[in-house]
Amino acid sequence: MRFRLSLCASLVAAALVTLFASTADAHLLINVDKGSQQMTVSVDGAPRYQFAVSTGRPGYGTPNGTFHPQRMEPTWFSKEYYNSPMPHSIFFHGGFAIHGSYEINRLGGPASHGCIRLHPDNAATLYTLVEREGMGATTIVVSGESPSVRRVRTESENPPGYGQGYSPYYQQSPYQQPSYQQPSYQPQPYQQQPGFFQQRPPGYYYRNGF
Repeated sequence: MRFRLSLCASLVAAALVTLFASTADAHLLINVDKGSQQMTVSVDGAPRYQFAVSTGRPGYGTPNGTFHPQRMEPTWFSKEYYNSPMPHSIFFHGGFAIHGSYEINRLGGPASHGCIRLHPDNAATLYTLVEREGMGATTIVVSGESPSVRRVRTESENPPGYGQGYSPYYQQSPYQQPSYQQPSYQPQPYQQQPGFFQQRPPGYYYRNGF
């Protein structure tokens, strides 16, 4: 009887040790693809979540590399950018963090100052998961290149005359200015008025010096 009790106790202890060991060895991987602006979250290789993100816009790039959480803040406000709210922040590289954003209409495209933005609900879900699994068991991988914000137009989309040395939107008006030319002046020949200077009769003279 004692042997059976001892055997059962040993089996229970071994099961508990295995359970705690598997929990401690659990690995949380957060993979951020800047090209697709998507985040995939997996635990022990099993996919768990996929979220749309916003990484750094041109001039404010998000660094690529492999990182681990450095600190976590459930409530945070940016001290550098207008005291903007950053709920459920997971800082992974200095001031760079994964956090919630209320600009949800911009998710899926580069829009941040370098952080990785999530929908506030998704940020809360990820924050809870990292808390449960532990920062030491969490790896954050950021890769890819952010897509350009401005799409290059194809040749078929260009307006007629585009790229031919002048702007297609500022063409010469079909209405021309009327020509105002001064008529040429032709000098008229001087003609003596008939009878103005008539010949005086013989012996006619002026008196008093006139």
